[in-house]
Amino acid sequence: MNKVIITSDSTADLDYLFAERNIPMISLSVLLGDREGLDGTEVKPEDIYAYFDETKQTPKTAAVSIDRYYDFFKKFTDDGYDVVHFTISSDMSACYNNACVAAERLGGVYVIDSENLSTGIGMQVLYAQDLAADGLSAREVADKVNARRSAVQASFVVDTMTFLQKGGRCGAVTAFVASVLKIHPSIFVANGKMGVGKKYLGSTSKAIVKYVRDTMEAFPHPDKKYIFVTHSSAPAETVEQVKAEIRSVWKDVDIIETIAGSTVTSHCGKGTLGILYYNDGE
Repeated sequence: MNKVIITSDSTADLDYLFAERNIPMISLSVLLGDREGLDGTEVKPEDIYAYFDETKQTPKTAAVSIDRYYDFFKKFTDDGYDVVHFTISSDMSACYNNACVAAERLGGVYVIDSENLSTGIGMQVLYAQDLAADGLSAREVADKVNARRSAVQASFVVDTMTFLQKGGRCGAVTAFVASVLKIHPSIFVANGKMGVGKKYLGSTSKAIVKYVRDTMEAFPHPDKKYIFVTHSSAPAETVEQVKAEIRSVWKDVDIIETIAGSTVTSHCGKGTLGILYYNDGE
């Protein structure tokens, strides 16, 4: 049996954990007007905020090309690895299709459509690496990850609808009404698509805490190994409030705080926060 390596695209938003666990990553591209750079290395969230403040325009993002995927995978297959690679949802990007084309040229590459984004991908990547460490083959890892995919609870609350509206994910009227009435919608991911959940009134911090309570009540069976609080530069006090709220219900959990990368930030804007976990624990 070949050695197994787990890889991911940059939308998993787990740069530092991937570095610690030696999980190779390939970056999508972010376009700030005429400037194009790689997510996480050449374009960071701070660049996106500055670009929006200056131009009032939101960035565009571009999928990893087939050729870049081919070169990325080939490094590992040439070294005798079977590859299990994760992409952002195929409903949100061409990454999955491009990766599949590259994989077919090489063989020994199993491409996973995460049907998710951000740490909704990341937790699947970490689970896959745990399985590989237990000695499972690449095919067995892929099968187990896909079987568990529907248990991923991924949702978040946005501070502003501007980025979603400019990116075509909500209408201008909806964004305007939300702004005027201080409505903060929750966005959930299901079957690879984003949808609008509960809408919260009032300040962002109060809306987020209420969203956390509602989410834990609706999805009360977390796998406590990986519980994420992921945000795009949300205030530190709000993040700590959220962590305290989680621990008030689920005792002795390890909470992993992560910052949304440039691709995800390009579509959600500043101040977005979500909690994400497998909802299949005891």
